[in-house]
Formats: sequence, structure tokens, C-alpha cells
Amino acid sequence: MTPIRVVLVDDQHLVRTGLRALLERTPEITVVGEAGDGATGLAVVREQRPDIVLMDVRMPGTDGLTATRRILTDPGLADVRVVMLTTFDDDEYLFEAIRAGAAGFLLKDTPPDALREAVRVVADGNALLSPAVTRRVLAAVARTPLADPGRLAGLTERERDVLAQVGAGRSNAEIGAALFLSPETARTYVSRLLAKLHARDRAQLVVIAYETGLVRPGET
Repeated sequence: MTPIRVVLVDDQHLVRTGLRALLERTPEITVVGEAGDGATGLAVVREQRPDIVLMDVRMPGTDGLTATRRILTDPGLADVRVVMLTTFDDDEYLFEAIRAGAAGFLLKDTPPDALREAVRVVADGNALLSPAVTRRVLAAVARTPLADPGRLAGLTERERDVLAQVGAGRSNAEIGAALFLSPETARTYVSRLLAKLHARDRAQLVVIAYETGLVRPGET
């Protein structure tokens, strides 16, 4: 099995040490680099080309949001996925991070088994959007004007239904059950939505669903 390669970016040395120890208790995850600020983190990511970056939001100098944007707009790092490390007081930053393409969020007090599973989930190409975190982040959408709902004009009715389900944080299996589709068909619809809406991953589809008013906080 090819190890999942991870870079840790956090200004607290003890946090990085703890994350490394927890992640490397399984042979399928390898920490290949660390950094204490966003600028150094970007350099390490460019050097190591990891699968996953665990990125703190608030750091001195170049913060996690700026570093995330730089990583996710670098054509040479197209396969790198960023997960933000957060506490519940970072709502606005996190919303901007997910708009920038972050694959999701992890709380710093995430239990060890959940931490390792989260890394596996994101490495498999899925978004990490737990309901508790997603509700807090996407509440920011309710405080901002709606983006152009015409962005969804090219979608079929079924595609809009699937996007609404993605916006509610549901898995392919749950979408299939709700819309009487097989999980494979639901996955096909999600892939089509990614292409039509020029979204990097499911996390960005969630934001699009909220920004265009297809789903509003409290409706899920």
C-alpha cells in the first residue's frame, strides 16, 4: 500500500509533534514535512508534493488562508489537498478557505482514530465536512448577498436536486437513497456537477449550493 504523504503546517510545535505522533501510528500515513508558518509551509509543500496538507488557520506572517490559496492556485500542486486545522472561532476564515478550495476542516481536538480516518477520506478524494463544523462555517453565507443564481442555469432539474443534497452534506449513498438512484449514479452526477460548475471538489459544491440560494442555512 502506498503511504498517504502529509505535511503539517502549524505555528505550535507541540501541536505538530502531537499530530505527527498520532498520524504515524498507522503505516499507511507518513508525515513528510512540517512548517511553523504559511510561507515556509508553501515551500515545504512545493518540495515534497504531499497528498494532504493539514493547515492551521491563524499563524504569524503568512496565515493559513493565504498559504492555502497559493497552494490551490499553483498548477504544479494540482493533486495536493488542504485540510484546515481549526477551532470554532474561525468561521469567517474557514468559509473563505473552503471557497478557495480547501477540502474541509479538522478540529484540533479531533480523536486520534477520527484524525487518521479523516486523512484517509480526503486522500480518497472526498470532502471532509462534518455537520458540526459545516453549520458554523456556512452560516457566514446567510450574512452575505446571494451570488448569481444564474450560475445554475445550465443544470438539469436532477442535477439541481443532487447539488442540493451535496449542499446538505450527504454522501453518495445518502443522495442515492433520497433520490432513488444507485450510489454509482449519484457519483456520476456529482462528477458532472464538478465539471459543469468548475468546482475543485465536493466542498466547493457545498458552497455553491449555499451561495446561489439553492440551500440556505437551517434548511438541511
